[in-house]
Amino acid sequence: MATDKLKIKLSIGDRVYPLTIRPEQEEGLRKAAKRINEVIKKFEQDYAVRDKQDVLAMSALQFSAELEQRDLSSSSEMKQVELKLEELDAMLKSQLN
Repeated sequence: MATDKLKIKLSIGDRVYPLTIRPEQEEGLRKAAKRINEVIKKFEQDYAVRDKQDVLAMSALQFSAELEQRDLSSSSEMKQVELKLEELDAMLKSQLN
């Protein structure tokens, strides 16, 4: 239904973006916009970058790199869990036979 949608405006990098979202998305989107603006501000302060395009590109790179690291970490953790489960499975099978 159209009434299930919420209209909000998010400000990112001195630009306002109107969005139509589900109500349960609002908190996450607002937190994401806040974090992006914090990273933009930090890049502007730390590196004296004034071009918003450069700052946004550097911010996107940072967020993407963080996601890649999490994916690698999650993948490694999953492999460890799978190995442990295989070991437990083998132990159970040996006890049942």
